[in-house]
Amino acid sequence: MIRFGTDGWRAVIADTFTFANLRMISQAVADSVKKNHVGSEPPQVVIGYDTRFLSDRFAAETARVLAGNGIIAWLTRTDSPTPAISYNVKEIGADAGVVITASHNPPRYNGFKLKASYGGSATAEECARVEEALVDMERDARGPNIMEFQKAVDQGLIRRFDPAWSYYQHLATLVDLDKISEGELNIVSDAMWGAGRGAFTSILSRTRCHVTEIRGALNPGFGGIHPEPILKNLNELVAAVQRNQPMSASRPMATRIASARLMHAATSSTRIT
Repeated sequence: MIRFGTDGWRAVIADTFTFANLRMISQAVADSVKKNHVGSEPPQVVIGYDTRFLSDRFAAETARVLAGNGIIAWLTRTDSPTPAISYNVKEIGADAGVVITASHNPPRYNGFKLKASYGGSATAEECARVEEALVDMERDARGPNIMEFQKAVDQGLIRRFDPAWSYYQHLATLVDLDKISEGELNIVSDAMWGAGRGAFTSILSRTRCHVTEIRGALNPGFGGIHPEPILKNLNELVAAVQRNQPMSASRPMATRIASARLMHAATSSTRIT
């Protein structure tokens, strides 16, 4: 039986985290969304994913199941930071969001995170409704409804989009980028092989800051480390800061940013909400 943990489900790829189980949980989400949807327009769900092995394929499969249930699936074109997905759930007015990620867990894991209509993590009650839908499916021996991908695209049920730039524009209304630009900062950004890659470069592209990104390539193995921005995983960033100055690091879905200044090798981390 699939059980939700903190706002979702995580498991080892090819062990429990399989396409078959993913389709079942996607169908359960579809059942829950349709049951609780208000209005005459079709329900909508935003789907994003990180840089883990097969995350893009798992996301596309989730979209196929939602489309098979008449739900509009907004599927990101590429891996994207979790806050960008959350922002677009709210901005689009979607019923829910799904992020394929296992956060800071080892590379062999993947996960299915559920977002509520307000963009934040799904509540315990919302997760329980999905689990109840799974139980109903097993009791009734009912499988998922699946639509062929291109057919869903042609019918407007799967809609590809870039969630990052609208989110970065929103950030510009919250942060004084002109003040940051005045500092002409020299910044090292460590993406740690995750979906935060390119984020600082894009956000600060119109400022006078110089951003150097490290570990920004697509690497589902995360270079052999656990993708969590804690000191023992930041040796490359520490080395880079010795050459450059301030630094920052993000984990796979860029849900956490760690910023550090090389002063007695001290680091600190802050969770983005």
